Amino acid sequence: MSSHRRVVTGHDGRGRSVVASDGPPGNERGSLFELWATNAMPADNVDPTDAAAARDVILQPDSNGTIFRFFEVAPEGQLPGVEDRRRRWESQLAAMSADERAAATAQRPDVSRHPAMHRTATVDYVVLLRGEVTMLLDEGEVELKPFDVVVQRGTNHGWINHGDETALLAGVLVDAVPAGSGS
Repeated sequence: MSSHRRVVTGHDGRGRSVVASDGPPGNERGSLFELWATNAMPADNVDPTDAAAARDVILQPDSNGTIFRFFEVAPEGQLPGVEDRRRRWESQLAAMSADERAAATAQRPDVSRHPAMHRTATVDYVVLLRGEVTMLLDEGEVELKPFDVVVQRGTNHGWINHGDETALLAGVLVDAVPAGSGS
């Protein structure tokens, strides 16, 4: 069970603000902790359904949707060998690609830099909260420290941790037109 706390507000029968839930994330899969998800734009603040709890953890949001999650990146020294990581990551990506659209856009065009390289059809707002990570891109890399922010715009990328402690990041994923789609 996650140690992350999530407080969700809502409205009572008189339209007054209340705490609708106070507890762990809506759902989790391994090192991903789903805090909230929406299925449409604009988001529906009347519907009390917790979309993060109502479905399995998926890689990217539904069309016109969002996902707010925490994710952890373990130190490289604690991970299995490269080939085993590649197989595990491909299996995890397949399990989290819940529909054909996600499977089609969750591309892995080049994993030669690292087995966790991937791409989604989203714009992601990512904040490093704890630890240190390096964001790998096809060309180059960026070392991040706590409270650094990345706006990840549908690029092939991967997160690696050269430190000794598990890194914690927060990310908001917003459905977007895929890069290179011509749309």
